[in-house]
Amino acid sequence: MYRAIVASRIRRAWRHIDQGDYVHVLDQLAPRFVHRFAGDHALAGTRHHPEAARAWYQRLYRLLPGIRFEVTDVLVAGWPWRTRAVALVKVHATVADGPYESDLAQVVDLRWGRITGLSMHEDSQKLAAALARLHAAGVPEAAAPPIQDPAAPVSPRTPAPAPRR
Repeated sequence: MYRAIVASRIRRAWRHIDQGDYVHVLDQLAPRFVHRFAGDHALAGTRHHPEAARAWYQRLYRLLPGIRFEVTDVLVAGWPWRTRAVALVKVHATVADGPYESDLAQVVDLRWGRITGLSMHEDSQKLAAALARLHAAGVPEAAAPPIQDPAAPVSPRTPAPAPRR
């Protein structure tokens, strides 16, 4: 029963993503998480900060407006304290010179219902080629470096409290 509930939540999250509602996913992130997209292109990289994950989704929808996702299967293993789900997803989009279609595998790690890890694995060469076509068609962001976490603010080091006697 638990695994069926998790699979249903994963499918629901993808329905939200398909409609452009990435905030639904951001709201489920644990305080400490990893958001990773494989490859070497504008959508690649690893993020640990909610604002960086938000910026990634915003870039995704700017680069591929009208992108559509079709979940073909969800596999779930584990228990509430350590769950792993894999969603198999078909991706449909339009790039500058025609359709783009690909298959994506997303690994979702959960602890007590909160997302601690999102790792997306798509044909990175195929996606990089589509982004290169977008860049050639006049979309500079398609060749931008991956979105990273914001730099940690530099603060003066506070002295350690004096030992108590």
